Amino acid sequence: MNEVDVLIIGGGPAGLAAALSAREAGCSNILILEREQELGGILRQCIHPGFGLHIFKEELTGPEYAARYVKRVLESGIPYETDTMVIDITPDRVVTTVSRKEGLRQIRAKSIVLAMGCRERPRGALGIPGSRCAGIFSAGTAQRFVNLEGELPGKRIVILGSGDIGLIMARRLTFAGAKVLAAVELMPYSSGLTRNVVQCLNDYDIPLMLSHTVTEIRGKDRLEAVVISKVDGRLKPIPGTERVIECDTLLLSVGLIPENELSKAAGVELDGVTGGPVVNDRLGTNVAGIFACGNVLHVHDLVDNVSEESERAGRYAAEFALGHRDSDAERIMIAVRDGAGVRGLVPQLVSLESLRNGESVKLMFRPANVYQNAFLVLESDGQPVKRFRRLILTPGEMQTITLDASTFGDQLPQKTISVSVEM
Repeated sequence: MNEVDVLIIGGGPAGLAAALSAREAGCSNILILEREQELGGILRQCIHPGFGLHIFKEELTGPEYAARYVKRVLESGIPYETDTMVIDITPDRVVTTVSRKEGLRQIRAKSIVLAMGCRERPRGALGIPGSRCAGIFSAGTAQRFVNLEGELPGKRIVILGSGDIGLIMARRLTFAGAKVLAAVELMPYSSGLTRNVVQCLNDYDIPLMLSHTVTEIRGKDRLEAVVISKVDGRLKPIPGTERVIECDTLLLSVGLIPENELSKAAGVELDGVTGGPVVNDRLGTNVAGIFACGNVLHVHDLVDNVSEESERAGRYAAEFALGHRDSDAERIMIAVRDGAGVRGLVPQLVSLESLRNGESVKLMFRPANVYQNAFLVLESDGQPVKRFRRLILTPGEMQTITLDASTFGDQLPQKTISVSVEM
């Protein structure tokens, strides 16, 4: 059985940043495992600009951003294996992999960083009536077809959902000569970044139909039309509001799901809101020596935030493997809870020791609705301690609050920290 100090599962932006950070923390025995044939992850097909503004202070495309990290990994001599699928992780950190080159094998790791990313929610999860005709794709699949394989999925296109990938593909398909007829969103607000709504829909006169959804798919061999309906406050279709749009392609941009089947196998506790692992302020899970970062932990807006978070995970994983950190089981943990108007606070646990030692902790979360001229209220053991003014809050844009001992004044929290929205 092969043995490594830090094993990184995933060779996308999260895995690459974690590996580099682990090396910088003094760990030399590192291995990256990637199921695709190349390192770089999903960024290889994201040819649009907008990456790297925080990390590199310049605007890059996805492949350019990934290439910089791949280059650093190669220069650092960090071993990696592509075309390798991880099929199991045990609670004692034994990883089973399969590949054409190595066949079936096992690797024992002193610490593991989960960096598998996320996947798109499929049609089967939506329950839209209609046949299983051709012409229905996830937005990410269409992105791969167009940007990596040079194929156009269709010519008259409707997009269901307003996630960032769907918004970006509306613009990309317009550039490629297709006609994007509408983006149809179930909620009364966009689930993507405001800048993508403006730059990818508004700039090309593509309508965003809020509080609407697809209620029927028509077509036998190939998609011929979709029926869209307005929905009420309970998100139920309103009879009599049906409208038929003739199209040959339907793209689904209806949410991302963290890839946590392997996490479950290892006994990692998952959060019911984020879909990712429950972690502490060191990004450690309930299973000693297993850490999580990037979109496998919670879905991020910006890859720069993924890289920053993953650098921390790699550093903590290296410290655990080298025995430089005490066990998380020996630390006093404070529960972090969603308050009114807040969903998916990460991390879910903060160490009292971290606050006492002057370490800063970044809380990340999404608003549960659209709020204007609101306050984010931080509470310690049920008592308000600080208020943060926000002109606008939307579910499509991640919010952050950075905490340290000074945030709480003379009395550090003992049991709970919460964040809520107050109008």
